[in-house]
Amino acid sequence: MVFSSMLFVCVFLPANLLSQLVLKSPKAKNIAMLVFSLVFYSWAGPRYLLLLLGMSFICWGGAALIHTAGEDAGRRKLLLIATVSLCLLILGVFKYTGFFLRNFQGLFGVPKVIPDIALPIGISFYTFQLISYVVDVYRGDVKAQRRYWLVLLYASLFHQCIAGPIVRYKDVNHDILQRRTDLHEVGAGISRFTVGLAKKAVLANGCAVIADQLLVTDGQALAAQPAMGILLGAAAFTLQIYLDFSAYSDMAIGMGLMCGFHYRENFNYPYVSGSITEFWRRWHISLSSFFRDYVYIPLGGSRCSRGRQLVNLFVVWFLTGMWHGASWNFIFWGLYFGVLLAVERYVLGGQDGRRRRSGLLRHIAVLALVMFSWIIFKFTDPALLGTAVKGLFGLNHNGFTSTGVKLLFQNNVYFLAFCALACTPVGKGLRRALERLAGRSEVFYMLNGVWELVHPVLLLLAAAMALVGDSYNPFLYFQF
Repeated sequence: MVFSSMLFVCVFLPANLLSQLVLKSPKAKNIAMLVFSLVFYSWAGPRYLLLLLGMSFICWGGAALIHTAGEDAGRRKLLLIATVSLCLLILGVFKYTGFFLRNFQGLFGVPKVIPDIALPIGISFYTFQLISYVVDVYRGDVKAQRRYWLVLLYASLFHQCIAGPIVRYKDVNHDILQRRTDLHEVGAGISRFTVGLAKKAVLANGCAVIADQLLVTDGQALAAQPAMGILLGAAAFTLQIYLDFSAYSDMAIGMGLMCGFHYRENFNYPYVSGSITEFWRRWHISLSSFFRDYVYIPLGGSRCSRGRQLVNLFVVWFLTGMWHGASWNFIFWGLYFGVLLAVERYVLGGQDGRRRRSGLLRHIAVLALVMFSWIIFKFTDPALLGTAVKGLFGLNHNGFTSTGVKLLFQNNVYFLAFCALACTPVGKGLRRALERLAGRSEVFYMLNGVWELVHPVLLLLAAAMALVGDSYNPFLYFQF
């Protein structure tokens, strides 16, 4: 089950919200939320529910032992290392066994048979959440939770378990234990959820159709694709991946508000960035901050020699690439950004240099570099990736454009332009302007009230029309 399905929108979510409205005590609300979350996670099959239960138990027990170790620093550190290592080992077995064995087989011819290990959905998200909980208990940033089922609730919350954002326990501990339903927040949550749902069902899925039509997985067809087709496909995928990822975060934040949970923002219009550093401050913020706080800074961060800083930087970006998927293209993608950030920091003069060279051309250059990164991200087959990169520069003898590409562009130019506009804060700015006018004029106050009531309904209807029937509704999080 995914958020962008009629079953979820029309049955599962209303039933969950009704339970949270009817039940009064936080404990009863939490029990109901846990039941719904476990049902949601096991909807496609309960085979990996035991894994989620087990990893939550390991981290609950590890954090409890760390707490009971008191002032024994050596024992606390040993327990931390053991707990985190066990979690990473489990993640590695399920996510990377096939990847390493395939590469070993390619080099040495063994093993002859590679086991087919299905990837449990959302394992990367909830593993990182549980690790952050254990580390925060070790650091003293949060108290160890005595009740296992509440740690399980934290790990399995269906709002963000399979598609992010990565939520830290210290950010939701109060909400789990003492949350209240606020009608204003419920209204804001409904609005945010419907924005995300329409963004996914209408915009992201529409971009996916264009991207998949041009960035095909057939080697011969891809080689024949003209350069303009590769470029248009890359632009469509660039729009798709932001609209899709940010839509799921919008829906998670919205559902959280409806139930009294407050999740942090995960995307902040990254395509308006004037530097790669700024882009990663705005893109998938929960993942970036996780690697910063739990990997980069513990390695020494920027408080060491330049050589060590570079090592720390590339370790983080290698791991960032690996986190996104067990394939070489994701490693290349992570290291690509590591190189760009190193060049930006040590060659182009850091923050002061970026300010001196800010402007439209710099924004365009950053967007072009990011768009190229999504071509790397798109193709897990190295041969297809090479074909796409060569085709982008016309090195496949593929020509510049074709009648089919021109027609596809002409038929979708207004849709793509609207999607590009949706990736900027223009809509948010117009919304704030309307709110300011509402405070000064009775007419605009009435218009603002009508808009508050009407726009969630309109967005829900638009999403429903896009989702009915056999509409294309890809799920990008299968590799996570």
